[in-house]
Amino acid sequence: MRRRWRFLAPLAIVGILLFVAIGGAVVQLLWNWLLPSLFGWPEVTFWQALALLALCRILFGGFGRHGVSRRFRGRMRERMAERWERMTPDERERFKQGMRGRGSCGASTRSESPDNDAPSTAPAPGRAASL
Repeated sequence: MRRRWRFLAPLAIVGILLFVAIGGAVVQLLWNWLLPSLFGWPEVTFWQALALLALCRILFGGFGRHGVSRRFRGRMRERMAERWERMTPDERERFKQGMRGRGSCGASTRSESPDNDAPSTAPAPGRAASL
């Protein structure tokens, strides 16, 4: 096992350095191709392009996972399906009403009556009301 790591560790380091070098070169080429001619900005060196790449990574995130992973979403969906199956029809209706009141992303079937504009005071299904 140690022999394997002795071979893979330097290979991984070379791969990371190659990835960073290619990223810096791409940023430099795109910057020097577009921005001086469009906005009159100065050209950048490789190191400045690498710094821009790092700055963008810090500010906007990238080259990694964003938000919730697919595995986590799948587990949450399974848990919600299990909860839904255990709910009584009355609990399901209260849950639907609560979700409609929150402005969920789904299609809303709210009528224009004033009763539906009032916030729901019922606790979420499966939870006790806290005082």
